Amino acid sequence: MKTLIIGAGRMGRRHIQVVRDLGLKLSGICDLNPEALNLAKAEYSLSDELLFADVQSMFKEISPDCVIVATTAPTHCDYACLAAMAGAGYVFCEKPMAVSLEECDRMIDLCARKGAKLAVNHQMRFMEQYREPKRIVESEEFGGLSSITVIAGNFGLAMNGTHYFEMFRFLCEEPPVEVAAWFSPGKVPNPRGPQFEDRAGSVRLASKSGKRFYMEVNADQGHGVQVLYAGPYGQLTVDELAGNMRLIVRDAEYRDLPSTRYGMPAREQHFKIEPADVIGPSRAVLQALLNGDNFPTGEDGRLAVSVLVGAYVSHEEGHRPVRINEETLPHKRVFPWA
Repeated sequence: MKTLIIGAGRMGRRHIQVVRDLGLKLSGICDLNPEALNLAKAEYSLSDELLFADVQSMFKEISPDCVIVATTAPTHCDYACLAAMAGAGYVFCEKPMAVSLEECDRMIDLCARKGAKLAVNHQMRFMEQYREPKRIVESEEFGGLSSITVIAGNFGLAMNGTHYFEMFRFLCEEPPVEVAAWFSPGKVPNPRGPQFEDRAGSVRLASKSGKRFYMEVNADQGHGVQVLYAGPYGQLTVDELAGNMRLIVRDAEYRDLPSTRYGMPAREQHFKIEPADVIGPSRAVLQALLNGDNFPTGEDGRLAVSVLVGAYVSHEEGHRPVRINEETLPHKRVFPWA
């Protein structure tokens, strides 16, 4: 399967390994920055004929089966649409999916019209650090999921926050319908360049059935990623960087007591999971796309962007809760995400 990669930055180079792991044929990699191409060439022993400095030239020379878009967000839409126009049957795009809802819709619509399957690299459903919590919170002893709280360093609402918006949808098996946000004052310089902005702050989501999600990633926090899952009978705490999990649940004979009896005797367990790398989950997403089986779709990626857009609206309008629907969100507004 002829596969092209657009973007030879840190993530693009990792996709070279993904392509090789899956036995696909890397037919070309493109980047406007010659230094990035040279680094990819040296790191993966690529021949010169695989290197392109212009996307149009690469598509003119090669008719791809699969295209991986691993550039920064402002070019995701154009490159994904070019891939579909070039006849690619599979388009795999990094997140955030795009920099406006209008671009998300354009990508979804064009890929559908051209018969291309579109996936966004939201990996949570394939990662043990979310699959295992999902199994635990759905168990009888935990009693189901009530809320998720993420406390972390300043990892960016666009760069990593969108992953957790998708995680909430995956754990709940229903989309968030409301968002409220409080951004940190000031703007921290973005490591990808001064033209980009990724806000820090606090976000609250709610689903239709009343499940809640809280994310605290303000600019004055600089270390770690801790996630707390809470339910009727227990709590599960996950240190995602260290791979440590702590589960505490009420003893069975006390489950029927009201939630005000929060100090009942409980059983405590500790688990260890391997902290996830980037390559393995990305490989799982691409494999699922190629198999047509439970991959994160363009619609999933758009939902994460919708939550992010709603967070901006909420912050700018006095932190009011914003409904995540067609009537309340600005579709054509372009955001400076990387």
